[in-house]
Amino acid sequence: MTNSPRQKTKARKTFKRIMLLCLLAAIIYFAAFLTAIHVAGTQDNTRPADVIIALGAGLRPDGRPGPALTRRSLRAADLWRGGIAPAVICAGGQAESFPRSEADACREILRNQGLPPSAILLEDNSRSTEENALFSSRLMAERGWTSAVLVSDSYHMLRAGWLFTQREVEAYTSPVPAKRIHHPHSYPYSLLREFLAFHWQILKDALNLPVTHLSGI
Repeated sequence: MTNSPRQKTKARKTFKRIMLLCLLAAIIYFAAFLTAIHVAGTQDNTRPADVIIALGAGLRPDGRPGPALTRRSLRAADLWRGGIAPAVICAGGQAESFPRSEADACREILRNQGLPPSAILLEDNSRSTEENALFSSRLMAERGWTSAVLVSDSYHMLRAGWLFTQREVEAYTSPVPAKRIHHPHSYPYSLLREFLAFHWQILKDALNLPVTHLSGI
């Protein structure tokens, strides 16, 4: 028996309501997740640890450190001078067409800030935050270290802390102070990028996909 016009109209209305509710739920979830990323980046959990880890960021085409890497490296230097940890791991590999690794550029900044070579370790194989955590945790394990202060930009802290914790690192997040970030107009883009990167990581974990890098996230 075919449905009457009234039944079809009712079904269409029900379907529209369901779709609107799904859209509303998606918007609320999106907003809540972005808020969580933002809030995590406002919390400075710095405390004494075995090592400070400066997470990598892009270089300029000529190999000089970019703004993000510079401010992260300077933050790590400040923490080292403050006695937070005796050593700093500079994390970040060499991207295609660039003359050196992000870790090497970080080391240059730290040396200019007065850190001795013995206090600086390089993790120069990673091409993503996931690989930062993987390779840095191996360096830590070789030295019997279990705790680390993670240094990065605020929007990066939630995902970075999660990934390092997955590697059984006792991770304390230490975001770069807002006064060192001179391009606030890029912040919404960074939040969106982190939202996508976080969910890509969740999908990878759910499907048990291998560690890979995707656009350096």
